Amino acid sequence: MTTVSKAYPVNIKGELTVMPSRWLWIFKWLLIIPHAFILYFLEIAAVVVWVIAWFAILFTGKYPKSLFDFSVGVLRWGWRVNFYSYSALGTDKYPPFALESMPDYPADLDVVYPAKLSRGLIFVKWWLLAIPHFIILYFLGIFSSILVIVVALCLLFTGKYPASLFRLIIGVNRWSNRVSAYVFLLTDEYPPFRLWDS
Repeated sequence: MTTVSKAYPVNIKGELTVMPSRWLWIFKWLLIIPHAFILYFLEIAAVVVWVIAWFAILFTGKYPKSLFDFSVGVLRWGWRVNFYSYSALGTDKYPPFALESMPDYPADLDVVYPAKLSRGLIFVKWWLLAIPHFIILYFLGIFSSILVIVVALCLLFTGKYPASLFRLIIGVNRWSNRVSAYVFLLTDEYPPFRLWDS
């Protein structure tokens, strides 16, 4: 089972290549502690990069490529950890400690580098224009958390991950990551209000 989005400049990959184990999800909170620790500092650095990029876009209309790659890398790392852990429970393959794309890992994220970005949008897109998405994602996040609990119980008692639930959970994560990329100024293309690409 594979879910790959390509219609929007933020591309999310999530593959249920091997059925997760019945019980490992119980301990994943412990296993992700090293990632959570590193991501905490990476996300602080990403906020600093966001501020620098904001001024760079204001004066040049461009997001410096090295800073762009770093920001995308932080989002990518976070998505892999989320896919492994309690945002999806999509794999038991431990996430790599890397900002770079890892094609052999079942979850990946990429953002198309924009040749030019709007200087005016930087004043409103990271908060005002994103408000409708924040509101919807708040409720979708609650819904998705409930679905992940259902998935955990399905894995525990049946050893199976229902395909329909996987599609819904990945859809919520896709939406959330697209909005994150938009708020992080990585694209000017407004995120679509949908869980899937078609």
